[in-house]
Amino acid sequence: MMAKLVQILFFVFTGIALLWFGYALFFAIPGGLPLPVFRHKRHKRRKPRSEGIPGGPRTCPVCSALLEKGERVKSAVFPAMGGAERLMHIAGCVYCLERERRRSCPVCGAVLDSGDFLVARLYEKPVRSHVHVLGCSRCKKSGKKY
Repeated sequence: MMAKLVQILFFVFTGIALLWFGYALFFAIPGGLPLPVFRHKRHKRRKPRSEGIPGGPRTCPVCSALLEKGERVKSAVFPAMGGAERLMHIAGCVYCLERERRRSCPVCGAVLDSGDFLVARLYEKPVRSHVHVLGCSRCKKSGKKY
């Protein structure tokens, strides 16, 4: 008799646990126990770790933010005109484009507006490319050839 009662209690608790699990899997239970394995985590965009070394690897040339792996700098590269180097316009990373960080030119030190960009030369090498910043769209407006 006692074994039958334990067996019934086991089936009742198992049924309640399965019902709770199924409901939590398809519907949100306010105030209930969270199931982090089955819920979609919202990734918050983090703030950059710190100031990077200007010109260093994985550093935004516009705001000097240290970028994580996979974070990119928005830029436009133009076709080569006979030489090994190509002309490049650099707008910035996600942090300085969304006004979270101050945008400045590393050459003249001017504070850049949202429409300004950096002018650079891109030297493509087999192992790794090299970018040399010449200035911003403000300091290069003087008509000098770049």
